[in-house]
Amino acid sequence: MALTKIEMIEKLTEQMNIDKKTVSKSVEKIIEVMKSALASGEDVLISGFGKFVVNEKDKWRGRNPATGKEMMLDARKTVTFKSSGILKDRMNGKKG
Repeated sequence: MALTKIEMIEKLTEQMNIDKKTVSKSVEKIIEVMKSALASGEDVLISGFGKFVVNEKDKWRGRNPATGKEMMLDARKTVTFKSSGILKDRMNGKKG
């Protein structure tokens, strides 16, 4: 199961004792700043959490799964996430 944005906002509201509207606006703004940076080709580094990395994929030959016909797929950008050592340790039950 995934932690949704709404669940995150609810948890932050409880933990920080701030009204839900303020927390929601803050979370939305943080996400918007991250999306803008990634869309412009910048990586996003959050210390202690990880790094969202923009990757450039070249044009490549693919196949339509429905017809089997070969086709050229356009170059594109993708985002990958590389977790920090601190996060990896925490996920594996180590202090961090």
